[in-house]
Amino acid sequence: MKLRYALLAASLAAAVAGTAFAQAKEQFIPVLSYRTGPFAPNGTPWANGYVDYLKLVNARGGINGVKLSFEECETGYDTARSVECYERLKGKNGGASLVQPLSTGATYAITEKAPGDKIPLVTIGYGRSEAADGTIFKWNFPIAGTYWVAADAILQAIVKKEGGWDKLKGKKIALVYHDSPYGKEPIPLLQEREKMHGYQLSLLPVASPGVEQKSTWLQIRQSRPDYVLLWGWGVMNSTALKEAVATGYPREKMYGVWWSGAEPDVKDVGDGAKGYNAVTMQHGAEPQSKVVKDILAMVHGKGQGTGPKEEVGQVLYMRGAMSAMLGVEGIRAAQERFGKGKVMTGEQVRWGLENLNLTQAKLDALGFAGVMRPISTSCVDHMGAAWARIHTWDGSKWNFTSDWLQADEQVIKPLVKTTAGKYAAEKKLSPRTPADCQS
Repeated sequence: MKLRYALLAASLAAAVAGTAFAQAKEQFIPVLSYRTGPFAPNGTPWANGYVDYLKLVNARGGINGVKLSFEECETGYDTARSVECYERLKGKNGGASLVQPLSTGATYAITEKAPGDKIPLVTIGYGRSEAADGTIFKWNFPIAGTYWVAADAILQAIVKKEGGWDKLKGKKIALVYHDSPYGKEPIPLLQEREKMHGYQLSLLPVASPGVEQKSTWLQIRQSRPDYVLLWGWGVMNSTALKEAVATGYPREKMYGVWWSGAEPDVKDVGDGAKGYNAVTMQHGAEPQSKVVKDILAMVHGKGQGTGPKEEVGQVLYMRGAMSAMLGVEGIRAAQERFGKGKVMTGEQVRWGLENLNLTQAKLDALGFAGVMRPISTSCVDHMGAAWARIHTWDGSKWNFTSDWLQADEQVIKPLVKTTAGKYAAEKKLSPRTPADCQS
């Protein structure tokens, strides 16, 4: 009997050890998503693209043989719930490789936690714009573009239409924005440009979720701004476009941020949204891209798709897939230094994310040919690229209507340095040294 118990105990111990070993052989990625609430129509396709890309990586054999594991946690686009999800998932399956909260409010909250937890905070096209400064924000990675990049690109598009920066003098530009940390992000850049070029900026906050905008558009009807910039999310975007139709404001004079320029924002408005412009975060709708074809064949084709097949390749789906790819490539870069075929710690992934070198050849090999421009990060520069394009809704689909636009770093870099410096002083942080950048 004692021998039987001993054998049973041994087998159980072996099973537990085997499970722990199996878990340790997988790279765990938490997925903070929102598929419920007023922002679900926009949050869901992003999450589907994100998860489908992780599945594609596994279908391709993992990262040098290391498979990915993941778990979703519903946040409802609520900061407190996002932090709860982060806390619940950060230590699972050997520890989180990185976290992408898909919320600027959550980014502000988790920024305070990431250094102690040693988990990189990856915010593709959202979050704190000043976090591009890696000397202060060691754990934040706003890779591929911030809201200051978006705002500057929109202004450049307007300037091309007007015929020069000098033509902005005396113009009226209104910012209709979600009254949250997200919506307030572009204000410093727009105010800086206002001082430089003499346009008149009016700030029109809209309470979340944004279904009540009558008073906002009454102000627009009365003041008749030359351009309206829309910094909305979810139902706020389609509501703004419907109000623009109702008040007769020309849609061709409206420019949305990249979270206000996807299919869910315009499909209910249809022809009424025709002519509406939005900045894109490098990509747009990319139904013909190789990565989309691979996902359709290797994920959806195997019955493992996360959402409807017809959304694969749409704007927000592509943003989710691109966001996942950038996180995965941070892990791959970490393996190049710390060991191929090994599970990377959060600290090792941080090193990988600030040593990304995504050449066009690498992007092409991953299936992103024609979708993105190269990205190269460093210890100092956690953004890595400042390119965007404008696309315009023709009543049925989005079409690119500008060349590539590069945000003016002579304007943005001083703003980043000043704002990051204020944060460092407030938190009593010392900038990273060259020695620290080598570690």
